[in-house]
Amino acid sequence: MDDQEFQRRAGETLDALHRRLTAAAETSDFESDFNAGALTIEFEDPPAKFVVSPNSPVRQIWLSAHSRSFKFAWDEARDAFVLPDSGKTLIEVVGEAVARQLGEEIVL
Repeated sequence: MDDQEFQRRAGETLDALHRRLTAAAETSDFESDFNAGALTIEFEDPPAKFVVSPNSPVRQIWLSAHSRSFKFAWDEARDAFVLPDSGKTLIEVVGEAVARQLGEEIVL
């Protein structure tokens, strides 16, 4: 995948994730913001901030959550960014991280 294709896929993925988070935030206590190519998810109680951003040089999307860094690579067969080790998609991992932070189930 060249850089232009990565930028397109990453932008579409983050935009879709932001739309899902915005819908989920209507009934849960967090906010999401998609600005300058990075997506942030903020919580007040307990306080926390997750960041999801593209890393163009390695063509990955990185998630920083719960003092960890997750690195997602494009999987052509699944048409999604996935964790190479577990096979979980970005949306699945973000959903799990948000649910863990809130202590409640979240559907993205």
